[in-house]
Amino acid sequence: MPRKHEWDILKLLKWTTSYFKSLQIDSPRMTAEVLLAHCLKTERIDLYLDHDQPLSESELSKFKALIKRRAKREPVAHVVGSKEFWSMDFEVTKDVLIPRPDTECIVEASLSVLTASDFPRRVLELGTGSGAIVAALSSERPHNLFFASDNSLPAVQLAKKNAGQNALADLIHFFCADWLTALNPRTSPFDIIVSNPPYIPTPVIASLAPEIRKYEPLIALDGGHDGLAAIRLLIGHAHLWLKKNGYLLLEIGHDQKNRVKQIMDDTLHYEDIKFIKDYAGHHRVVQAKKP
Repeated sequence: MPRKHEWDILKLLKWTTSYFKSLQIDSPRMTAEVLLAHCLKTERIDLYLDHDQPLSESELSKFKALIKRRAKREPVAHVVGSKEFWSMDFEVTKDVLIPRPDTECIVEASLSVLTASDFPRRVLELGTGSGAIVAALSSERPHNLFFASDNSLPAVQLAKKNAGQNALADLIHFFCADWLTALNPRTSPFDIIVSNPPYIPTPVIASLAPEIRKYEPLIALDGGHDGLAAIRLLIGHAHLWLKKNGYLLLEIGHDQKNRVKQIMDDTLHYEDIKFIKDYAGHHRVVQAKKP
């Protein structure tokens, strides 16, 4: 191993990548780049432009601390304190799920029904977490009225903070509530209700990667014995809060399409039910209209 004064950026990246590989950590090279760029307060591309730049002892010490945290399987987003989603940065903590690329599919689907109109649409996100979904929607369709809730007050506070940091605070009304319980369906109808609810079956939780089961909030993951408890609740009640021709959009598990379709059909409250695939080809979003 090189002596301290011989550690430059490229050597550090090579060593850290090898170390992460030995620990079977996903995307070891990219992880090394993200952590080192964060440590040096620079962009990943700049690591290669300045590949022979030596690190100071304080920088090496800081980078070593980041490596240790990741080696314990702490998610990269927690180590660096943020995650990019829809070309925006979102602060993440143990109180919220880390935004994932697959969730951009529900944003795209929601935008497709939030087409131009002569009046602003009322949009509600349930279980907002970090606020990534509602922030993405409001950034693209700012003329609409956006509301977002979560049953975790720390999550609501973080979502509101993230909206402010992305210059969206004035566009979104955040509140703390357990799903739809705080709203009167007679006075609070919506054109669109969107949610990424917990949908992982309880027996599967223990087999999840340690980055997920040890660091992300269980309440945002655990969907009950079959993974469909929250989905069943939302499908069964959301129509009461939807306007005529309003839409419900839910993110679902990759293998839940048939069971979700059956739940939808059994309620008799929706039409034009469609399933939208994610980038890996899995059915990831269910979209339905209230007749």
